Amino acid sequence: MTDDVREYWDAQAESFDEEADHGLADPVVRQAWEALLLPLIPRPGSAVADLGCGTGTLSLLLGGAGHRVQGVDLSGKMVDIARAKAARGGIAAEFVVGDASLPPLPPASFDVVLARHVLWALPDPDAAVGHWARLLRPAGSMVFVEGLWGTGAGIPAERCLELVRRHRREATLTLLTAPDLWGREITDERYLIVSPA
Repeated sequence: MTDDVREYWDAQAESFDEEADHGLADPVVRQAWEALLLPLIPRPGSAVADLGCGTGTLSLLLGGAGHRVQGVDLSGKMVDIARAKAARGGIAAEFVVGDASLPPLPPASFDVVLARHVLWALPDPDAAVGHWARLLRPAGSMVFVEGLWGTGAGIPAERCLELVRRHRREATLTLLTAPDLWGREITDERYLIVSPA
């Protein structure tokens, strides 16, 4: 990733959590994300890699539920905010600065690889998914939240599903249309892809 990309996300850090689905400050939105994600990580104390973790909101949600989370983000300012939020909440998540497409994490060490709104922004999403698959233990799963947003940015659901199936035996797609997840009605394409072991 380039310095320009890092600088762009550094500049977004202070206001990033203002979006309802980024900061999860609204209890209804937070509860919707808990209801979506927590059942996908059923084993207590699972090791989770949160790639492109931003300000750490999902890392902290999962860490607060007892999972061991390591978040990676290219933006040092995002990581600083994530660390501060973890300290304030007394949650033992770890955060490192690094390129989400090639995260500085050991292979075969995670039960879950989680990425939300990340694949679309990577220069080579296919290579990234391949690398992420190697981070998983044999029984590990991938959980991706992506979209094709009204701005024109994003990745179509079928394209993302195809990418995951190149590297994994199984993957399922669920559209995420519930307003509670986003804090508002949506008209664009947002979805969840889960690839179990």
